[in-house]
Parts: sequence; structure tokens; C-alpha cells
Amino acid sequence: MPRNYRKEYDNYQGKPEQRKRNDARKKSRRKMVKAVGKRKLQGKDIDHKDRNPRNTSRGNLRIQSKAVNRSRNK
Repeated sequence: MPRNYRKEYDNYQGKPEQRKRNDARKKSRRKMVKAVGKRKLQGKDIDHKDRNPRNTSRGNLRIQSKAVNRSRNK
């Protein structure tokens, strides 16, 4: 059975609160690219220390490997 991306967007990703969270994650990544450069972030994730994606202050952000960051999110 193929994945229904339209349904996922309508039911979760398209909700206003989720859009704000996603926008904040993108903002954090852009902020870190500006601070340390794009090359240093290749293959890495931006971690929010307090687990709140809406908190984009520089002190709350750190660069982590994808494996470490994504295993911590569970």
C-alpha cells in the first residue's frame, strides 16, 4: 500500500502549530549556517538543547550528528 503524503499533510504537517514548529526548525538551521558555514553542517542536524523547536536562541542550538540527535528524540 503506497504512502499517502496528502493525507499526512492534511492531518498533521499542515496544521498551523506544526507549520510554526517546522518554520522555527528551518530558521534555526539558517541561523547556524550563517554562524559556522554550510560546509560544517553537511550531514549534521541542529539540536535544540531544551527540545523546543520554537526556541531559536543561539545558546539553545548545537550541531550534532544525525544519529545522535535523532536517537535522542525518542
